[in-house]
This record gives sequence, structure tokens and C-alpha cells, in this order.
Amino acid sequence: MIPSYYEFINSVKILSGKNALENIPAELRGFEARKPILLTDKMLVKIGLAQQVADACGGSEIVIGAMYDDIPPDSSVEVVNDIVRVYRETGCDSVIAVGGGSVIDTAKGVCICLTEGTDDLLDHMGVDILKRRKTPFVVVPTTAGTGSEVTGVAVIANPAKNVKMEFVSANILPDVAVLDVRMTKSLPPRLTASTGMDALVHAIEAYTCLQRNPLSDAHAHAAINLIRKYLPRAVRDGKDEEARLAMANASLLAGVAFSNSMVGIVHAVGHACGGVLRAPHGDCMAILLPYGMEYNLSAVSERYAELLLPLAGPEVYARTSASQRAEKSIETVREMSAEYSRICGLPTKLREVGVKKEDFSAIARAAVNDGAMIVNPVEADEDDVLGILEKAY
Repeated sequence: MIPSYYEFINSVKILSGKNALENIPAELRGFEARKPILLTDKMLVKIGLAQQVADACGGSEIVIGAMYDDIPPDSSVEVVNDIVRVYRETGCDSVIAVGGGSVIDTAKGVCICLTEGTDDLLDHMGVDILKRRKTPFVVVPTTAGTGSEVTGVAVIANPAKNVKMEFVSANILPDVAVLDVRMTKSLPPRLTASTGMDALVHAIEAYTCLQRNPLSDAHAHAAINLIRKYLPRAVRDGKDEEARLAMANASLLAGVAFSNSMVGIVHAVGHACGGVLRAPHGDCMAILLPYGMEYNLSAVSERYAELLLPLAGPEVYARTSASQRAEKSIETVREMSAEYSRICGLPTKLREVGVKKEDFSAIARAAVNDGAMIVNPVEADEDDVLGILEKAY
């Protein structure tokens, strides 16, 4: 059913494929930018990926004005504010973010402060409170999972309150996303699996949440199909360039989908695990997905049945009776997680990522107050979340 009303936006220019990095200078010139700050993390500097992006700007009039590489896996308001200071002190005029979700979300926070002329990100908390955008912003993802390169969402930690805050606005969408296979070939198998399952959760929740629409459905469906075909190949052989580029596109497609339809209970509980315990996001997504699907089954069984086709392929879909397809989709997700657990040690239970039963109450409280819970197809209270945590433990 088509919603009586919906909105959809994807204003990001996408550069995907061979030598995509070398097109960054032309994109910056189009914004009349000449001196970007390059945001990344220490590991990407160590393995040379940050330098590859800097080198792609060599031989042009683009000069890297500063490189900030002290961005942690769970970035914070303090990091954002420090980068804003460096940007202004070095006279930069644009932002290039090279990294995974934490680096990209940090860059979004920086762009908020620069655009709004503030020194403190906390001045601009909330949804759709940003009314303008003027800082040129290029993103080069180095994982294939978060989809942050095409989302108007940034998740940034507030250590003082021990929570992860969400900033939501179309005005924090990057201008350009660069998908270059050189950026993901070095991902180890477990991180490849973890980020790939994160993308799968984005797509499945986008397809079933209350804000879903025909355009988000199309992007989510395409993402799931690519993940089924190419994630096993990327996990088994990191040098498989076709699989790497396919997964980069799958992550992007899922990002476009959930940026418009949002996510649900799996992300709400996962965000809470990350906020309370710093549990790895992708691992939490892989663990929680089948339990979240079970919780929502009564409301969206028809949608889950439809997803069996991209999740398991045409042969499995055809030989599964219509009445069993929804449950088969959940079973297929469990089988995927189990396969990656065997191949590369991807965790399948919360206890494997440091969650303890004494943490359940704090996680449940945080989850029911997470913005992702608003559009979940089934309402949930703390007891419902505790039930999911118990099953996933």
C-alpha cells in the first residue's frame, strides 16, 4: 500500500567505481573550495588509506589544510568541538571525511557547528532544527555498513550523560559520497561481516517501519539482494573487488532507504547497548536482528514474507509456502549470522560482546527512549525490551 503522504530525499552526488577518489578535486572546485580539512582515525592513517585520499588531491590546486586523526570509534561532542577549533585556526574551507560511521558522523557534527557559527554541538540538538547548509562536505567511506555517507542522521556520544545523541536533518547530508574499492579491501573478515550485517538491518528495518514508502522499499530491496549475493564473498576473500564494490553500494542503498523511512527496535536496543556499554554497533545489530524481527512479526509478517526473495533467493522463495515465508526470512537471518560466526567469529549472543544481565535495566530504559522506537511497527515498553535482551543473551 502506498502511504497517503510521504517525503523522500537523496541529494548526495555519488561517485562509485574505479579511480573514484581522483575525482574529489573536481568536486571541491565545483564548490569553490581549495583547502579542506581531512578527518579520519589513527588506524586509517597507519594503513595508508587517509594518505591515499590526500594523494588523490595531489597535482591539483586542492591543498589539505589540516588532518585530524584523533577520532575514536564512538566519537563525542568534545571531539567535534575540538575539530571545529582546528578548522577555524587553520583557515580550512571544506570537509573531507575518510572512515566509518564514527568519522562520518563526527564530520556531520563539525558541519553543523561550522554552518551555524557555533563552538558547541550541544547548541543544536534535535530533529530538523538546522535551516541551512554551506560547508562543502565530501565523504569517503572505508566500511560497507553504516550508510552514513547518504544519511541525514548523525549519532554522537555525550559522555556527560552516558548516551548517544541523534542529530537529524537533511542539511547534514554530505554533498558527495565517494565509493572506491581501494578503501574497503583492507577490512578484516569479522569487521566485513559486522558492517555488512549492519547494512542488512538498515534495509530490513527500513522496509518494515512505519515511515516506509515505495522509494525506500526499492532501495532496501536492492540492498538486501546485493548483501545476500556479495557479503559471503567479501568475508571469504577481502581482495574480491567486485564483492567489495557491491557491498559499498549495498550499504549506500540501505542508507538511502533508512534515512527516509528510519529504523526500529533493533537499532533502539543496539543504540542502548552502545550507549550504556560501548558494545560494538555492528555486532549488536547482527545479534539482535532475528529477535527484533520476531517481536515485530505479528504486525509485518507480509513484509517479511516479501523479503524472503532477496534474503534467500528465488529458489528458496518458490519452494517455501506463502504462509511460511515470513518465518523463513527470520530463519534465513539466523543462518546468515551463524555462517559468519563459523567463518570469522562474528558474535551471536549479547554475552559475547560484554553485556551482563545486570545491565539489562539500564539498556531497556535507554532503548524505550531512543528515537528509533517511534516508528517501530509494534510499540514496546521496558518489559518488552527486557524480553528481547533475555532471548538474545
